Amino acid sequence: MWAWLKRLFRIGKAEANAALDNMEDPVKMTEQGIRDLKANLEKALVAMAGVKAMGIRSKGEAEEYSEKGKEYETKAMLLLKKASAGEMEAAEGDRLASEALLRKKENEELAAQAKKNQDYFEGNSDKLKDKIDDLKENISKYENELKTLKARAKVSKATKEINKDLAGIDSSSTVEMLERMKVKVAEEEALAESYSEIANESRSLDAEIDDALESTSAELKAKDDLDALKAKMAAEQQ
Repeated sequence: MWAWLKRLFRIGKAEANAALDNMEDPVKMTEQGIRDLKANLEKALVAMAGVKAMGIRSKGEAEEYSEKGKEYETKAMLLLKKASAGEMEAAEGDRLASEALLRKKENEELAAQAKKNQDYFEGNSDKLKDKIDDLKENISKYENELKTLKARAKVSKATKEINKDLAGIDSSSTVEMLERMKVKVAEEEALAESYSEIANESRSLDAEIDDALESTSAELKAKDDLDALKAKMAAEQQ
């Protein structure tokens, strides 16, 4: 994968117009290549997380076994003290103390093996991290170069289309088309202005009608209020 990607970007950087004319396929291939690299990156991250987890577990085991070894040593000392103080038979004390020391040695060996495992997993985790960092850097570099390829492809395509258009332009027909467009636009503008005037006239008439109705309504209300006041005054006088 790395080899063809490097070849691809060398082609992308070349100045040959023939390569730029057919840039779409290399762009698609590069996009797929970057997607593949990102998928590999995800897998590598998962693998590194697993290795780190084993290193952490081995570290915990090493500490646990080491602590147990110390506990057995302490127990052996206590047994010897009890035997020395006559709290238990000396032979029994020696036997149990010896067993405790054997357990101590077993746990120390287990702790040493766990520490060895810890160092192994942590070393591999560091190596994986270095490879992952390199992969991230390459992905970033390829993505940046892909942006350049896409931009160059767009420029090349646009330039090609413009040149084709310029090569096929008939100046007389173009001028004629422009003149027709000017006439059409002028007609549309005149029609739009006409509709606007009609709409304004219609709105003005509606406004007059509404004003007249509002005025009549106000006069009727004022008359009703006046009649009601007169009736009230007449009632008070009676």
